[in-house]
Amino acid sequence: MTGLAAVGALVGVLLVGLVVLVRKPANTRSVLRWSALAITVLVAAVLIPYTVDDSGAAAGYLLGVPVVAALLPVLAQQAGRLAIIADLVAALVLTGWGLLLGLGIGVAFLPAVILLIASAAGTWTPRPSTT
Repeated sequence: MTGLAAVGALVGVLLVGLVVLVRKPANTRSVLRWSALAITVLVAAVLIPYTVDDSGAAAGYLLGVPVVAALLPVLAQQAGRLAIIADLVAALVLTGWGLLLGLGIGVAFLPAVILLIASAAGTWTPRPSTT
């Protein structure tokens, strides 16, 4: 079940990357943040039965921490503040959580990190010269 979720997440990330490269949306960072959140939520939803059977009540935080971490950049973007910091913090939390739970469900959350890092990297592109 975990392998299926991880492969599905990776395919989702590749599809989002392809869409961003082909379509070139006006607000690429927003697309990347929302996609990372959607992929994380879908992975958590797929893993709910497996995690509840394996961990019982602990499934709430095992699956909740990555979802809340992926939600932070979206909320920061809506607030218009510190979105790049939220991208990096979310990527760090998802990576840490994925590695902490790496032998179990954690691997499935790692592909969304690629989108968050891409969103943060897109923020640092140089502005065109006005002179």
